[in-house]
Amino acid sequence: MKLKIIDKTSKEIGQKDLPSQFNEPVREDLIQRAVLAIESHNRQPYGAKIGAGMRASAKLSRRRHNYKGSYGHGISRVPRKIMSRSGTRFNWVGAVAPGTVGGRKAHPPKASKIWDQKINKKENQKAIRSAMAATLSKEAVELRGHIVPAHYPFIITSDIEAISKTKDIKQALLGVGLESEISRLTKKIRAGKGKTRGRKYKITKGPLIVVSGECNLTKAAANLTGIDIVEAKKLNAKLLAPGAHPGRLTLWTDRSIDLIKKEGLFQ
Repeated sequence: MKLKIIDKTSKEIGQKDLPSQFNEPVREDLIQRAVLAIESHNRQPYGAKIGAGMRASAKLSRRRHNYKGSYGHGISRVPRKIMSRSGTRFNWVGAVAPGTVGGRKAHPPKASKIWDQKINKKENQKAIRSAMAATLSKEAVELRGHIVPAHYPFIITSDIEAISKTKDIKQALLGVGLESEISRLTKKIRAGKGKTRGRKYKITKGPLIVVSGECNLTKAAANLTGIDIVEAKKLNAKLLAPGAHPGRLTLWTDRSIDLIKKEGLFQ
């Protein structure tokens, strides 16, 4: 498959053959597995405090002829704590057991639980190739909500990697026909309790730019909402298919394509 190479003004300057990695059939099930495996690594373990609900003194004998026992009082065998007593009469309340006030939970979440999901190396690489192929499908990209120009998909010239100013990269994206896509990118405050749980903002996912290596573009685009820059070697399924939905609008530089072909990445 050949794609045309365009510069920052949408002018066609040549064509390039895509490597075989882009010929992979799109497997949404594999992409979902790979994305969930990545997200599981960032999940924070949580659980009840050890001994929660069991710190009350609730030792009570059920043996006959025991002065401080509950035998013969006609009450259930719930562990109880003595609040006060007068002679042989006691005032006690249930404690510790799950059905009592302030008692422990029956099966609380355990902080020791391992949330990490594993995925085979070859399966992960196949998922990445599948997500790469989906970025070339105009229908799949539009189905995700992206607004793409008529000449999509295309390869962008590697001159973009040398851009060091935010206003210049924004101008370059407008130059290749992504005006409508840039305008739909928003950052808004999330409704609900998520604001207090480390996810205050909801950010629209925009274009992904794949570069050949470390470059000025990474810092230049850091302040652009919803736009991600990634080196070709560091591609993963989550970047190519956020939320496990394949078809993210992706701009590949010609050097990144050469690197994928030369080093046989994700094969």
